[in-house]
Amino acid sequence: MPAAQRHDPERRKVPRQARRHRRRSGDGGGEVTVRHLPFVFAVIRADFAIRHIRQLVACAGPAPRRGAAQADAPIVADGALASLDGRIAFSGADRDFARDVQLAGDARIIDGRPFSVVPGFVDAHTHAVFAGDRGDELRRRLAGATYAQIAAEGGGIVSTVRATRAASREELVAATRGRLDEMLACGTTTAEIKSGYGLELESELKMLRAVAELSRSHSMDLVATFLGAHEVPGEYRARRDEYVTLVAREMVPAVAAERLAEWCDVFCETGVFTPDESARVLEAGIARGLKPRIHADELGPSGGSLVAARVGARSADHLIFVPEEGIAAMARANVAATLLPNAAFYLKLGRFAPARDLIRAGVPVALATDVNPGGGFSPSMPFAMTLACFAMGLTFEEALVGATINAAWSLDRHDEIGSLEPGKQMDAVLVAGDAIDLIRVGAASIRAVVKRGTIVWGNA
Repeated sequence: MPAAQRHDPERRKVPRQARRHRRRSGDGGGEVTVRHLPFVFAVIRADFAIRHIRQLVACAGPAPRRGAAQADAPIVADGALASLDGRIAFSGADRDFARDVQLAGDARIIDGRPFSVVPGFVDAHTHAVFAGDRGDELRRRLAGATYAQIAAEGGGIVSTVRATRAASREELVAATRGRLDEMLACGTTTAEIKSGYGLELESELKMLRAVAELSRSHSMDLVATFLGAHEVPGEYRARRDEYVTLVAREMVPAVAAERLAEWCDVFCETGVFTPDESARVLEAGIARGLKPRIHADELGPSGGSLVAARVGARSADHLIFVPEEGIAAMARANVAATLLPNAAFYLKLGRFAPARDLIRAGVPVALATDVNPGGGFSPSMPFAMTLACFAMGLTFEEALVGATINAAWSLDRHDEIGSLEPGKQMDAVLVAGDAIDLIRVGAASIRAVVKRGTIVWGNA
């Protein structure tokens, strides 16, 4: 890889030094020496730059990263990064910056010597839109109650459904905006958000319209996922097949008609949706242009990983109890594993997803927070990375790739975000000290967050 990567659509390809050759004169005389005058080396224009970066970790290269390549995140010491109109124009060593980059007169220049810079985090699995509060469930969980026990007593997802159905879209937008602000402060610049707390047509549409409104007004980029098959609502418990039909035949077409979501998800879990029901919903989404992803093997080996491979899902998420055959099927079908260590931690499951087995099998591993009202509200991607390292055996580089370029690939956004490469959005996180200082619990190491070439949180 070259020391610096450069992008300018108007850049001319020119030689670095004068060339010299001999030719015969046209009248048959002797040889004549022709000397080409030196060209001025083409200049990259920029209106935002970070110079003399302590450590630049661009995560550049192809996506997704799998196997040994999951750890491909080289460090450039004394690096530089520059953008024009929110797009990266230069990424590389600072020694090349002075020669290659021309800054606009009003350009913002940041002294990067105190900082390491990594790509903005991509949180590929959240339930950030909801109403109500389930803080009482945390007390019960700490006292020993399980997820299944709480759900059986009317808590869990069903509790949030009641509150979300009663809330207005304006109330959902206001509540969610504060959560997104917390996520942004933790370095997240792009987040996926699911519906799934409506469980009837109008409430599901209300949630997705709230996501659309926030996408237009918040600094973060948001990616919407329809999750009408999150749970079977109480009114359909005795006729669950009717609810699956409602989701597949009424909700999916309505969501697609308004273009409110890009993805379709389903909670494939024992006691929730079976593998066949899950496939039915996802195939209905595919028929309407909604790409598939799935909650799989979270509380037990539910068959979700096999469904993911069967329908060609981009990602299977959770995977705490994924069986060997599920891992093999995902590897063959090129399905990403989006792992949510925060959820396993808060649910006190006593185990985490087998990240090392997934990496050895060649499955691309992404990370996400699973921001939600019950299974642990943690907006922090660095915390997810920390748990991934200490509880799942990832290296720092593997965790960083999982939180950036692989997560972007899992959302089909890898051409736009997830790495600091010319042409992509200038989304970056400034970390005090070395990049590995992101791996910590307690005092935050993030000093600033950049979105499209503008500091949207913090100071630098």
